[in-house]
Amino acid sequence: MAPMAFERWKAAASRLRIELRALVLAMRDPRTPRLARLLAAAVLAYAASPIDLIPDFIPVLGHLDDLVVVPLGIWLVLRLIPAPVMAECRERARAELAAGRRRSWAGAAAVVAAWLLLAGLAAFLIWPLARGG
Repeated sequence: MAPMAFERWKAAASRLRIELRALVLAMRDPRTPRLARLLAAAVLAYAASPIDLIPDFIPVLGHLDDLVVVPLGIWLVLRLIPAPVMAECRERARAELAAGRRRSWAGAAAVVAAWLLLAGLAAFLIWPLARGG
């Protein structure tokens, strides 16, 4: 890969990291509408989740959901969050990332817990049907 292309990818990854952190901050901001908070939580959980609507091992379609669902979800959430709130959250995200803020595993644990809860609920609902009753 050419050095210029690598720098563009690096810059895009940095912008995405700032945008995702800003979404987390906006999701926690009390000025953000409830619908935007719920949708932001769903989009961020889906983006961080190892489980997809279409499994990644299916050629093309497996990665297409990541390339379509997540950006569309982010786009919709950004439309629902007031512009001043999002601008402030972007600045806070830049400052946090520049300061090298440590990552928390709480978000990953919450995603795993949610998927385990959903899997348990599905098993609870399906088990009687599988037994024939």
